[in-house]
Amino acid sequence: MAKLTRITTQKKNKNRYNIFLDHGNGEEYSFSVDEDVLVKFRLQKNMELDKPTIEQMIQTDTVHKSFTLALNYLSYRMRSEKEIRDYLKDKEVEEDHIEEVIRRLHEQNLLDDQEFANSLVRTRVMTSSKGPLLVKKELIEKGVAARQAEEALQFFPFDKQVEKALKSAQKKMKSDRRKSWKQQIQNLQQTLMQKGYQNDVIQEVLANLPKDEQEEDTEWQAVVYQGEKLLRKFQSKYEGYELKQKVKTGLYRKGFTFDLIDLFMDEYLTEEDA
Repeated sequence: MAKLTRITTQKKNKNRYNIFLDHGNGEEYSFSVDEDVLVKFRLQKNMELDKPTIEQMIQTDTVHKSFTLALNYLSYRMRSEKEIRDYLKDKEVEEDHIEEVIRRLHEQNLLDDQEFANSLVRTRVMTSSKGPLLVKKELIEKGVAARQAEEALQFFPFDKQVEKALKSAQKKMKSDRRKSWKQQIQNLQQTLMQKGYQNDVIQEVLANLPKDEQEEDTEWQAVVYQGEKLLRKFQSKYEGYELKQKVKTGLYRKGFTFDLIDLFMDEYLTEEDA
């Protein structure tokens, strides 16, 4: 048995207390506990403490510190259970203590993967250009079950997907305006797929692109821009028929129609070049 001889408040943390014990050889510092542990065990001067009780207090305090770590981690934003577990493992918390912390968090309604998933989907809808497939992938990487991730996607309805995808499409089309309409569409489809949108959304976006994107003048400006680049690239190496074929092939690969290519060739390649 040991006698509790003194309890002092820590200078840097007023919610923690130093416990001094006398095991028969005089007073000495033994361990420290949080205020909650102090109250739970009703610690006071001159108490007699046996070894199992001391060990229980120390373990209770260790779990409490781990729980406080988790609460602090949760204070910045909602977390999935996997995120909490990974965080505590990184902090070298013992496995059985992690289980106790997780149990308490669930018990106090501070940990709920479904609500976490719902919240993350709502946030991504408001703040990112990600489509539902990428959002679902993110949820699963954070440890959310596939069925919970799928349920959370109800907060990302079809009309909202089309709205966000259309904004991304218009931005992409604007940056690709010097490319052929065919190539723009191909690039756009690839971009939207990479952002996590499915084919039904992509087709709806294509059907709703502003019609002035397809104006003949825009396509003509694009073929002139790409054609002049090809001319500068090949004129130092080729001439005559070979030059003409290199430019025509290059423009065809870039998605321009034969009629538009022929028009460019007629206007921009002189008889001397050809």
